Amino acid sequence: MNDDARTPAEEVGVLLKEAQSLLHQRMDERLRPLGLSVPQYACLQALRDSPGITGSELARRVFVSRQSMNVLLQGLAGRGLVERSEQPGPRRERATVLTSAAAGLLDEARGAVAGVAGTMTDGLPADDVARLRALLAACRDALAGAPSTADGRP
Repeated sequence: MNDDARTPAEEVGVLLKEAQSLLHQRMDERLRPLGLSVPQYACLQALRDSPGITGSELARRVFVSRQSMNVLLQGLAGRGLVERSEQPGPRRERATVLTSAAAGLLDEARGAVAGVAGTMTDGLPADDVARLRALLAACRDALAGAPSTADGRP
């Protein structure tokens, strides 16, 4: 085998990364006119999906560090989109909730993001979309269950 040739599994990884990058770019293009970034949208959506979620879990769902999440939440609070409790809760984390102002914006943003996802899958038959969803979930689950080491190898 040529050292430069990728295995089929490596090709899948490259295609996933390329698709993820383009998905993020297109979402950003659609969210920017609404005054939102992709992480801000993801944060608002996670707060809607899981009221009372901890800051640590919120950061994990949005794929940012806890420190970045705190900055992100401060910005959203400054815009009146979230409210943060003045009193720290368990583990000194402050509860965060959506405001009524965030609800309408989030509905509009969700429609924009759904449009991007639709563009991504419109050319695929419904059965293929369902199969792709199942396959990607299986890949995610395999990686989630795989032990990792400090050198990055499983």
